[in-house]
Amino acid sequence: MARRNHRGRRSPPGGEPVEVVQGLRAGLASIAQRAGDVVRITFAAELRKELADTARWATQKGLPCREVDKSELFRLAEATQHEGLCVVMRPRTWQSSGAFADALARDGGVAVALDRIRNPYNVGAILRSAAFFAVRGALLGAIAPHPGLSPIAVRVAEGGAEHLMLTRTTDLAETLARLRARGTTVVGADGRARMSAERLSVGRPAILVMGNEREGLGERVRAQCDTLVRIPGGGAIESLNVAVSAGILLHLLQRNANDIA
Repeated sequence: MARRNHRGRRSPPGGEPVEVVQGLRAGLASIAQRAGDVVRITFAAELRKELADTARWATQKGLPCREVDKSELFRLAEATQHEGLCVVMRPRTWQSSGAFADALARDGGVAVALDRIRNPYNVGAILRSAAFFAVRGALLGAIAPHPGLSPIAVRVAEGGAEHLMLTRTTDLAETLARLRARGTTVVGADGRARMSAERLSVGRPAILVMGNEREGLGERVRAQCDTLVRIPGGGAIESLNVAVSAGILLHLLQRNANDIA
């Protein structure tokens, strides 16, 4: 039986590592953006009509594509929220931090960095917002021995993970320092910051750093931020969910960067 490692991949005995992308939009996006990495496609009967074109494409490419029952989908996804589609893929390619820095400097883009964000639903929601706001890429800081994307995060991103340049690091503070040296402005989200996000106005390239759900930004990461911003509120709750905050801040950062670019 295949074993799942800490990055959400499966390593079949004697075979190459694979990852299972679950969810309708996530699965279709992975097929569209990484067609050469598709190993096989499995789907539920209720998606037969919706996936007719995909099935024809797979047949032309000689790829296994078959309708299966819910128990087989559950076995593949190891979850019930597979939305009727599981795509077995070769593992995604992660960009080096150097290539990531080069792309930001070349394109003058906006990116997002995650400092020890642990909840895969939050990670997925942030990636979805990033893709919606045409953010260039995402930098994942260490959670486990080496960070990766869980199948849940990929599904919640609704295809967003396939439209972002992705890189990862075991030392986010050091990677941010290298980005700063290449001219990238680092903006940190901090509920205690003096500056309101409504006043945020920075040039490109820029990267927004979101901190851990409970602890916020680590001290070393905070020290690499050129500016810290908060989202002002007036209600009984003192903070927003990190994924909600990221969506608001990415919108402001992207909009204001466009205004002054």
